[in-house]
Amino acid sequence: MHTEPSTTPGADPLELRGVTKSYARGKRHPSMGFALGPLDLTVPRGYVMGLVGANGAGKTTAIKIALGLVRPDDGGVHLIDKTRIGVVFDQPAYVPDWTATQVGRAVAPFYPAWDGARYAELLAWSGIDPGKKVKALSRGMGMRLQFAVALSHGAELLILDEPTSGLDPLARSEMLEMIAEFMTDECHSVLFSTHLTTDLEKVADYVTVLQAGRVASATTRDELLDGYRIVRGPAAELDAELRPFVLGLREHGAGWEGLMATDHTTCLGRGTLAEAPTLEQVVVHLGKEPSDV
Repeated sequence: MHTEPSTTPGADPLELRGVTKSYARGKRHPSMGFALGPLDLTVPRGYVMGLVGANGAGKTTAIKIALGLVRPDDGGVHLIDKTRIGVVFDQPAYVPDWTATQVGRAVAPFYPAWDGARYAELLAWSGIDPGKKVKALSRGMGMRLQFAVALSHGAELLILDEPTSGLDPLARSEMLEMIAEFMTDECHSVLFSTHLTTDLEKVADYVTVLQAGRVASATTRDELLDGYRIVRGPAAELDAELRPFVLGLREHGAGWEGLMATDHTTCLGRGTLAEAPTLEQVVVHLGKEPSDV
């Protein structure tokens, strides 16, 4: 595995090429092993890449490989200097007995562009008492603390793993606005892993869908939505030739429904309805494993 820090202006801040990682039975899943990849993933400079998939699809493993926290079995990682990266995980990784002020003091020496005034401003926005300990913060407040750190040192790339999890609707909206503000600089990029597809509908330019450790789709958000239709029809029109083209097929008393590539809907009978999907519908159907259908 080769990790190459990037110092080239304009280069994409993060690329994973042919990355693989296998876990033996019992480590990743108690009942089965887990294999990621081969995975290709690029976060283009100046854009937000959404990373979605069911629990266990490999999102967090891919992020940890990108950050060097997990060593892949094979493949290459191209990443900008880590002092230019801001990271938000599902739980804060700081010492639990540190206060928010101590968190800032502890991380500041690692970032040449650390802005203490900006950090204090973001703590105030977050409603975090600077003297409150990390272990006393709620899940949502822990997310806000990490976000305050991530935006206080001139980061060019934000890597966000479920950043809006545990936040109320107002706080989620405010955080998405901060991401949008961060992206007003054309040199900035974001890798946004989440299961809340409504968040991606607001900020993502590209979407990568993972299914059981592999890429089910990787394209722009608009092309992803234009490329599929939710289809519903009577049981009589679901024949053996049509079945392989229906993703996430669900049969019920009134008929059936699923996801189809837009180009394939031209062969549907008159009794079948094809509608534009939401991003959540596309992700749910693409993310299903064959055994789920």
